[in-house]
Order: sequence, then C-alpha cells, then structure tokens
Amino acid sequence: MDLSRNAFSGKLPTSKNDISSLKLLHLASNNFQGDFPFVIRKCKNLITLDLGGNRYYSMIPSWLGVRNPMLRFLRLRSNMFYGNIPRRLSRDSYLQLLDLADNNLTGSIPTGFGNMTSMMHQNKEQFITSVDKSAAYPYFIRIHVNWKGHDDIFQREVALVTGIDLSTNFLSGEIPTELSNLQVLKFLNLSRNHLSGGIPKDIGNLTFLESLDLSVNQLSGPIPSSITNLMSLSSLNLSSNNLSGEIPKGNQLQTLDDPSIYGNNSGLCGFPLSIKCPNNSSSVSAFNKQKEYHKDLEDLWLCYWVVAGFIFGLWVWLGGLIFFKSWRMAIFGYMDRLKNIVM
Repeated sequence: MDLSRNAFSGKLPTSKNDISSLKLLHLASNNFQGDFPFVIRKCKNLITLDLGGNRYYSMIPSWLGVRNPMLRFLRLRSNMFYGNIPRRLSRDSYLQLLDLADNNLTGSIPTGFGNMTSMMHQNKEQFITSVDKSAAYPYFIRIHVNWKGHDDIFQREVALVTGIDLSTNFLSGEIPTELSNLQVLKFLNLSRNHLSGGIPKDIGNLTFLESLDLSVNQLSGPIPSSITNLMSLSSLNLSSNNLSGEIPKGNQLQTLDDPSIYGNNSGLCGFPLSIKCPNNSSSVSAFNKQKEYHKDLEDLWLCYWVVAGFIFGLWVWLGGLIFFKSWRMAIFGYMDRLKNIVM
C-alpha cells in the first residue's frame, strides 16, 4: 500500500480486518501525527515500512521488528520520535536498511546492531525467496534512501541496498566496535549527534562501504589506518570533531582530496590539509641530515683514496729508481739532454 506524498493527516486508523499479509506500507511525506501506528503490530509479513516526513511524536515501540520478522527496509526519518533506539531491532535478521535520521532520539547506539545478518552477508537469492517467490521482483519494491547527501529512489538495485542512517539526533556514547562486523554495509551516517570516543579501529572491515559520514560529533583520537582498506569509498565526511594526528594515506583514500571533509579538527594534519605534520617535518629534516652526512662521508673517502694513490705512485717511482739501474740511467740521460737544450 502506497499513500505517500499526499496531505493525509491525523492518525492511522486501526484495522479490524486481517492485514497480516501486507508487505509494503508507504506513508511518507504526509501529516500523520500522534503515536507510532499500533496497527503495524499486526503486519507480520511486512517488508517495507516508510513513515518518513510526518509528525509522529512518540517512542519507537520495542515490538517493532520482533512482530515484523520479515522487515527489511525501515524508514522513520524526519519525525519527532524520541527515547532510545529499541535494542530488539537488532534481532531482525532480514533488516538491511535502517533510517532513523532527523528525530529526537537519545541514548547510545545498540551494540547488537553489529549482529544484523543482512548487513553482514549479502545474498540476493535469499532476498528474493524471503520476499515472495511468485512476485515480479524487483519492480514492486522501491525505497527512498538519503544517499551521499541526496534523496534517491532505489528499485532495481533494492536487494543490494544496505545502510544505517542515525544522523541528526541526540545520540551519545561511543560508536560500537561491533559495527565493523557489517561487512556489506554500503553507507553509514552517524553525523550530527553527540558521539564521543574514537573511530572504531577496525572500520576498514566495512569493505563494501561507499559513504561514511561521522561529521559534527565529539569524536577524538587518530583516524584509524584501516580506513585505507575501504576500496569502494567515494564519499567521506569526518569534519567538526576533535580528531588528531596524521591523516592516513593510500588506496582509495588518496582520491578524496577535498580538505573540507577533515575540516574543523584542529589536531589533524597531512594531505589533503595544508597543515604539515610535525613528525613528518622532523623525519624529513632527519632524512636530509642523514643524506648530507653520507655525502660528506663519500667526499672524505674520495680524498683518502686520492692521497693514498698519490703516495702509492710516489713510492713506485722512487722504488724504481732505487732498484732498477736502467731506470736511473734513462732518467739521468734525459735530464742531461734537457739541460743541454736549455743551455
């Protein structure tokens, strides 16, 4: 059912009919308000739920995902949901898109999110089977995704869409290291929160990641060197944090040369920023000094060899005069002839 982009308002009516077979529910971009629709609890076969861009004001119920075990695409962005993110959402083994951006959510990111199966292993055939063997896949499924800063619609590629967007909330605490287990994640957006601590050191395990946005938080420490393992990364934003140290170099990261993606981190240095790293400067200076030392040493050895050669040559010449009479006779005869010519 698709009722999106209309002017519906009020609350979603409670249905007395059997709606357990409902697979798609698009209610985005309306004026629905009030509590989270309780009727969704009855949708046991729901695959896509899009409530984005409404005026819902409540906590996200703990039964969501548990009562909808087939749920794959959950989009609740741009509402007024508050409270903690339900930890039971991580039990949904099929969930591959979680968009809770632009709400009033608080608390920490559940560590269990690192165990969401569909974001750890990608299996297109399993997706088709779990949706409906007889369905005209993928034409009946579409989903709006905020992708690299743009709102795009995915349809044909929907089976390959995997991502988490928790941006523009009031989340705090550290980024769970368990998120590094989500190896087929395509995008991760945790920007504009109050997250602290460091970037997970194993962030490079997200080998399929194309977009990473951790900007406008309170993250500190160095950027992990494993980030250079993100060979598919084409969009990165780490600005407005408290990161420090040298920006890692190598691989795909070298193509992301816009300095603004690292901006407003007073402790960062290195390419593509114009700030040189003190360690680099000292190491370059030490290298230059070492190079000069080796050059001076080579020049000194050259002088030694020239002097040694001269002394050796002189001894050979004097030795010839002493031990060989014919040499002496030839040299003295030459000197006499030279003297007669001069005189």
